[in-house]
Amino acid sequence: MIADHDRSGYFGASDTDKVIGNWKTKTWEKWWLQKIGINQDHFDNRYTLAGTNWEHRILDSLGLPDLEKDRQILLEDLRLRVNLDGNTPYRIKEVKTYQWAKGWQKTPPKYINQVQVQMFASGIYEADIVAYGLEEADYDNFLRDIDHRRLQQIPVVYDRKWIETVYLPKLRILADCLKRGVFPNV
Repeated sequence: MIADHDRSGYFGASDTDKVIGNWKTKTWEKWWLQKIGINQDHFDNRYTLAGTNWEHRILDSLGLPDLEKDRQILLEDLRLRVNLDGNTPYRIKEVKTYQWAKGWQKTPPKYINQVQVQMFASGIYEADIVAYGLEEADYDNFLRDIDHRRLQQIPVVYDRKWIETVYLPKLRILADCLKRGVFPNV
């Protein structure tokens, strides 16, 4: 559960789509201004708030005795700050909530990439996305029981080649630019 909403100075695993994406858009520019500390926008809505408020209860419902929650990993040289929702010594659990009525279609690539970066940063090379479908009432009442029929765990296989050939080259450029407080030359 994220307590500090300051997103400047570091890249998180949830920033992966921006790190590997198109650096020439207005959306990317706005994101970069946040990273270098000029723009302090913070965005929440009922869906993100529900996800945050349900996260620990979903993790607790898994019944894992050695589960650690809210671990943070810093890789200073890469300006990478990764927050794990939950992990055991051998497996990461990344919680994602969605609207049960709409169903969980296909796992979005940005979620898989986020977990790839979590595995890279933590050295824990097994992971699951824990998808939990929220009913309409769950958005207003965070104390309802966990319904295990609405919970699924999607394994994510570590892709070292993607980390080394796609992610890290771009992250290194951005980390250098972030340290200097400049836009990358693209």
